[in-house]
Amino acid sequence: MNAMSDWVAAHALPVWSGLLVLALLSGDLAWQWNRRHYDAAIARGHTPVVLRSRTAAWLLVSGCFLFMAIALAIGEQTRSWLSGFDVGLAEDLRAHMQPGVLSVVAMASHLGDLATVAAISAAVLGILIWRRHLRAATVWTIAVAGIVPLNSALKAWFQRPRPLYDHGFIVEHGWSFPSGHAFGAMVFYGMLAYVLLRLTPRRWHRWVIALAVAMVTIIGLSRIVLQVHYFSDVMAGYISGAVWLLLCIAGAEWWRSRSVDD
Repeated sequence: MNAMSDWVAAHALPVWSGLLVLALLSGDLAWQWNRRHYDAAIARGHTPVVLRSRTAAWLLVSGCFLFMAIALAIGEQTRSWLSGFDVGLAEDLRAHMQPGVLSVVAMASHLGDLATVAAISAAVLGILIWRRHLRAATVWTIAVAGIVPLNSALKAWFQRPRPLYDHGFIVEHGWSFPSGHAFGAMVFYGMLAYVLLRLTPRRWHRWVIALAVAMVTIIGLSRIVLQVHYFSDVMAGYISGAVWLLLCIAGAEWWRSRSVDD
């Protein structure tokens, strides 16, 4: 254990709330930035896009480098501050977390379960097909269908054991790195936000972004509090999920631009 991980564990809920607020503020700034570019594109007579190609490329490269840095830092042969923080935080959370808190956090975590995501994904797909948004339905299917195989492949590659936990509020099996809930939440709620941004009036867009950011943040951080994942597992899950999400959105925007040009 170390002083930083002990402090974070002792103040887990305020830290969790603070990170949620920070994520919401970051999401709102991103929305405002995108809105300015959207309005500027319309003023120039251009077709506005949700994600510009240069921005997508920069984010993809940055995400890949960040993921590789985390993967190297938690490697078996590497004694890094990140590995020490991971273990110390998991142990301190195990010592500090009260059953009542864990029970509530476990309920939040279930919002990212595979069964929940699969059921809502099927419903969204059905609505898109019914409303004849076939391009959106195709992109949606590709994005959510990639969650399990991609995350499972990464887990099998790294084969990192999970932290020790015995509270009984949630039971997980399999490898730990990267977090499947963080990966899945990023892709599922991020792609749902993209679809809604494309199909709903602009007056709703700010709320769409805020709700998506909140869900992704809550689900991912709940896995750390529940001690079923290390801190770096969740960060890597967010990053790898964001890379797949960006690829899907970039592909969707390219397809849309080609359709407009034709």
